[in-house]
Amino acid sequence: MRMADRSEDDPWLWLEDVDSERALGWVRDRNAETENELAALPGYAALRERLKTILDARDRIPYVGHHDGRFYNFWRDADHERGIWRRTTLDEYRKAQPAWETVLDLDALARSEAENWVWAGVSFLEPHGTRCLVSLSRGGGDAHVVREFDVALLAFVDGGFTVPEAKTSVGWIDADTLFVATDFGPDSMTASSYPRIVKAWRRGTPLDEATLVYAAQPDDLSASAWADRTPGYARQFVLRQVDFYTSELFLRDPSDGRLIPIAKPADANAFALRDQLIVELRSDWTIAGRTWPQGALLAIGFDRFMAGARDFDVLFAPSATTSLDGIGATRSALFLTILDNVKNRVVEWHRADGRWQRRDVAVPGMGALHVSAVDEYESDQLFLTVTDFLTPSSLSLMDAGSDARTLLKSMPAFFDAAPYAVSQFAARSPDGTNVPYFVVMRKDVPLDGTHPTLLYGYGGFEVSLTPFYSGVTGEAWLAQGGVYVLANIRGGGEFGPRWHQAALKENRQNAFDDFLAVAEDLVRRGITQPRHLGIMGGSNGGLLVGAALTQRPELFGAVACQVPLLDMRRYHELLAGASWIGEYGDPDDPDEWVYLARYSPYHNVAPGRHYPRVLFTTSTRDDRVHPAHARKMAARMRDQGHDVLYWENTEGGHAGAANNEQTATMWALTYAFMLNQLN
Repeated sequence: MRMADRSEDDPWLWLEDVDSERALGWVRDRNAETENELAALPGYAALRERLKTILDARDRIPYVGHHDGRFYNFWRDADHERGIWRRTTLDEYRKAQPAWETVLDLDALARSEAENWVWAGVSFLEPHGTRCLVSLSRGGGDAHVVREFDVALLAFVDGGFTVPEAKTSVGWIDADTLFVATDFGPDSMTASSYPRIVKAWRRGTPLDEATLVYAAQPDDLSASAWADRTPGYARQFVLRQVDFYTSELFLRDPSDGRLIPIAKPADANAFALRDQLIVELRSDWTIAGRTWPQGALLAIGFDRFMAGARDFDVLFAPSATTSLDGIGATRSALFLTILDNVKNRVVEWHRADGRWQRRDVAVPGMGALHVSAVDEYESDQLFLTVTDFLTPSSLSLMDAGSDARTLLKSMPAFFDAAPYAVSQFAARSPDGTNVPYFVVMRKDVPLDGTHPTLLYGYGGFEVSLTPFYSGVTGEAWLAQGGVYVLANIRGGGEFGPRWHQAALKENRQNAFDDFLAVAEDLVRRGITQPRHLGIMGGSNGGLLVGAALTQRPELFGAVACQVPLLDMRRYHELLAGASWIGEYGDPDDPDEWVYLARYSPYHNVAPGRHYPRVLFTTSTRDDRVHPAHARKMAARMRDQGHDVLYWENTEGGHAGAANNEQTATMWALTYAFMLNQLN
């Protein structure tokens, strides 16, 4: 049974027409109101200028990716608003002021082509090709054009591969052939607005004559394909992504295009690592007389698995407090980043004499760690990033098998961290679950409940929130006397798949309850009081703070709701929304709409109730979460007589801003709002 569409009951439906003059006129009026008020606050101009200086700082870490002996970096600063793509050598990169060679100047390209280009990434022909595929977005959305570029000639390839603007997945098969999943015309995109058809495109032929590789179902999330070009282990793969959490993986025979299923569990992730198949489990897997636990990472010989063997090696098994946070592979080693009570450690695995061998890597034990290979094809070097709330991030170079680290770069201190301390507490959710959270505050402040406090959360899609260093947060909030709180609520991945699945679909209220429990715990500890407590969240986190706003408005003094998801009746009909049914449920299913209706912020905000003041921010060019979520919620609340502010950037995509200038404005408005409401 399907529910009838109830859009006729929505008086603000016209705000879903993104670029209509009526909708944009409404946006311009709201933007003017917001900017006139917030930009006039004492300290706003100085704060915005300081944030712009931080974002443009030339001594930030220029993170790099390696290809064929060169280290590439995309960089924005005051002189490069849209950015430059540049490269250097490792010897130069080690220096305080490396000599960079500009590969592509995006500002110059945008001027010459009269296009609003925003960098969207690059894919090289590995391991030694000079050709790459550059992705460029108009205004910062997920849709982008793809153009072939030659890094030897420093120019786009005349007559080279070009894919028109779409939500595209593209990758090299060989120097003259690509896998392309894009908008091929009618019926080629899924209901989630992603490609459902993959083709192999030969150089010199029209895109519409490319050879069909695979077609997913219209209700699937997407389809994609890629070639693993590891020397000696070249393979091709096709992925049918049914939804966010289930998929089918195929090995493609390049001789005849035949697809051979890789018999992993539907909700598991799997990938080839030279002669091994690595499988990451999201639920228990019972096979060949043994049960492998949810959250485990397994390994087995690739060819043996395809022949029917199931005698896995266990590279990671979770505990009550540990989960797998990241995986990085060098030429001969596999590095696992593990979360233990939301703190990272690193384990290295390598194969010797046909067996996996393990060692713990000696790395800092506090904060967040990230490991990535310099070159997974030919090198055993890796980058290690170390960060926490109060210590500027650092980037070091390591070798597999060694604990020695060479510091390459460190971020400057953008604020004085000496007065602050980081604590980790736990709040008790209504069902008895302990929910950890971090608090960053001055060491010497009395616990008298007077401190402006900002509580941030996300709680979805198995995304873990870990400590991070931010000059923007430090200057705009901590240095202004604020307390910063990061909540590790259910729905995230801090304790593995079980932590995420505890807030799926009909259990979504658990994430909201956890967040509210943290807020109450902050009050109980004397850190703050409701009139001084603000909450902030973006995307799924915007849904989180929207639900908190409507369920417990008396608990908060201000809300910053960013690029949010708020209308749970129509979310699946807007842009990529259909892809999230596995996370939230299907509003057209009467049984599932029952629980969605209970918390949908757009349907639960009511006249006659007192709500804390809200600042909604979004982007016209967000083609992932429709800006109508924020538009309609703000319009409904205004119509009901509630005091809200609304600001919509005309660029920026789901990030909300397309360059440092816009980012500085967005954060200055947000923090000026919070400081004004909570002090």
